Amino acid sequence: MIDSPTPPDWTRSLNPAQREAVEHVHGPLLVLAGAGSGKTRVLTTRIASLIERHGVPPERIFAVTFTNKAAGEMKHRIGQLLDRDPAGLWIGTFHSLSARLLRREAGFLGFSSRFTIYDEDDRLSLIRRIMEQRNHPTKTFTPRAVQSIISGAKNRMVSPAQLAAGSPFDRLVQVAADVFAAMGPALKAANAMDFDDLLLHPLTLFREHPDRLALYREKFRFVLVDEFQDTNRAQYELVRLLGSHGNVCAVGDDDQSIYGWRGADVRNMREFQEDFPGTKLVRLEENYRSTQIVLDAANGVIAENSGRIGKTLRTRRTGGEPVTVLAASDERDEAEWVARELERRSADSEAGYRDAAVLYRTNAQSRAFEEAFRRAGIPYRLVGATSFYDRREVKDLLAYLRLIANPADDEAFLRAIGIPRRGIGDASLAVLGTQAQTWGKPLLETARRAATVQELRPNVRDGFQNFAALIDRFTESATHLPPAEVLEQLIRGIDYEAVLQGEGPEGAERWDNVRELVASAANWSEVVVPEEDDEGTPLERFLAEAALLSSHDTIEGADDGVTMMTLHTAKGLEWPVVVLAGLEDGLFPLARAAEQPDGIEEERRLCYVGLTRAKDKLYVTWARARRRGGELRPGAPSRFLRAIPPAVIDEQRTTSLWAPSWGSAWSRGAASRGSGRFGSRASAPRMAERDAEVAAPAEEASQDTPRYVKGERVRHRRFGSGTIQGLSGAGRDLKVAVAFDDAEVGIKNLLVAYAGLEREWESA
Repeated sequence: MIDSPTPPDWTRSLNPAQREAVEHVHGPLLVLAGAGSGKTRVLTTRIASLIERHGVPPERIFAVTFTNKAAGEMKHRIGQLLDRDPAGLWIGTFHSLSARLLRREAGFLGFSSRFTIYDEDDRLSLIRRIMEQRNHPTKTFTPRAVQSIISGAKNRMVSPAQLAAGSPFDRLVQVAADVFAAMGPALKAANAMDFDDLLLHPLTLFREHPDRLALYREKFRFVLVDEFQDTNRAQYELVRLLGSHGNVCAVGDDDQSIYGWRGADVRNMREFQEDFPGTKLVRLEENYRSTQIVLDAANGVIAENSGRIGKTLRTRRTGGEPVTVLAASDERDEAEWVARELERRSADSEAGYRDAAVLYRTNAQSRAFEEAFRRAGIPYRLVGATSFYDRREVKDLLAYLRLIANPADDEAFLRAIGIPRRGIGDASLAVLGTQAQTWGKPLLETARRAATVQELRPNVRDGFQNFAALIDRFTESATHLPPAEVLEQLIRGIDYEAVLQGEGPEGAERWDNVRELVASAANWSEVVVPEEDDEGTPLERFLAEAALLSSHDTIEGADDGVTMMTLHTAKGLEWPVVVLAGLEDGLFPLARAAEQPDGIEEERRLCYVGLTRAKDKLYVTWARARRRGGELRPGAPSRFLRAIPPAVIDEQRTTSLWAPSWGSAWSRGAASRGSGRFGSRASAPRMAERDAEVAAPAEEASQDTPRYVKGERVRHRRFGSGTIQGLSGAGRDLKVAVAFDDAEVGIKNLLVAYAGLEREWESA
């Protein structure tokens, strides 16, 4: 490879750190890329530079991204830089690239290249079936719990025997280990792999066939990995093996490692420098997204984590609005305040609804915001709802396609044969399954020979044989037809439109989804360019891509509305205005995080991710009470709030008298103890004690604690105005009996701490 004397023009627009990362060619490189620091630009420019400036053929580059959508966008941007398609470039997620590799090498592992990829539902169904076969009670040990343990073991590269030995007295783990040991042969018999297998089987291939490792190590002379902080042990091992020549570029941010719950190991960032001696470290610290005020808040929060590689974000965007910290009475109060504030900003043309996002820790928090936005007439869209490919009617048809592509796929057989109903019940399927085990054949092959199974009734034998013949007809045409045409033939062949239309209005909506699936398959054929080394038919490749799609891109609602999603889903996105809701200890950070190693630190990283989504304006909210798990629970401000520098905060609270300003109330308590503005960095129990001190009726009680008298007029946001008839209790246990003006409401006994009452003269 011969370097050209001058770099292409597009490198001149990079800042010094970015240019350093792009121009480093040989040897290991670790790019510590802060939020909004232009890492995608660095990656795309680096790949384009390797191809254009250094003469690296695209097919010699192995580039890993976090989502398939990101891979498509990066490939498009690389094509724009090169002014041509980077044909041959291996770019995609670990799962998609591993699947592509395994299509070529499946024979070495005892699979055919037509293997099926099982999604979570398929795997759960298989686990349930194995548990029933091995007499494990599925009510005592749920298949979902067993699946979680098995998936965690696979991600940690732990074998069934090691899993069992690690917890000899845990019955659930022992059941999971037993099922885990049976899953391998069952999957191989079905010529299927689950998502975790897509990562483990390449490692098995390379361990058992060193010549294949040598071939791929030579083929991929440059390995690049995006979002490196989210790799698990199996993914890291794959990078280590393929990149043992040293030309590895890992791009990530240890401060944004938020997927520990699904196996990601932030330690991979630190171990990279040990496993690849001589690693060059480049820090991307200039942020192109947020104001300095937003970054000051984020830097303050993340600084409390230990073991960081270390960086401090900065920007040239000086000034900006302060961070608004809102104290609300409960989740409804919180949502209504946010709705009014977004209405105000939209009316003032400061930011339209589509420029705002509400982010939360748990999906359940969306309910209050959905209700508040509907009442206010604010358009919104909910991200992360049911994936298109997880909808029943889509999964029905995909099961047929999977069985057509892979006749050994028993899970697909069990789903497809029930659509439409053929008079074949569970008892008949159990008989067929037993016979299939006896013969050592897949269910479809057994169905072809159902005439010889005497335990089946004649009409059931005919039903099985007719179904097998139907699949065989489609299998023959699927070898040469594009996926959309196979789908159309299938839909007509089983009269699926009539099946759905018979379900009424809901069926009509499902039929629309079927039409969208056909359109999606047609579009896939138009935009996908087959690579020379691609294995399998178009149908097999379409199914592989459908199986690997994530629900992250699923959006329901108005395109021009406020975006609502969990913090995990928000990673990598940005908005001019961001509301980070529900910052209470126990909710964010989650209570269970304190019980897990690195749990609080991962929650703090998640908070950092949320804060750095904001470009111009950031709101952070908390509520003094919140309905969780069916009951109303008191809340204390999150420990993450106290780490935000006071100088960047604008404190606000709703009109509820009982909810003190989080900062002022704490500062008064802190002053009496000789501490700083927010007191000492206390634990969650100590924070709850301070919360009680604020609300107590004793001499130390906050001046914000509500005091009422009999006969006083008050207003409740739901019940309206009324008159206090009596009082009982004190402090947080203070109760009032209110006779409301609305005769249908009548007299209500309310706990003041959670009622959100206002004196009527104040609410006027």
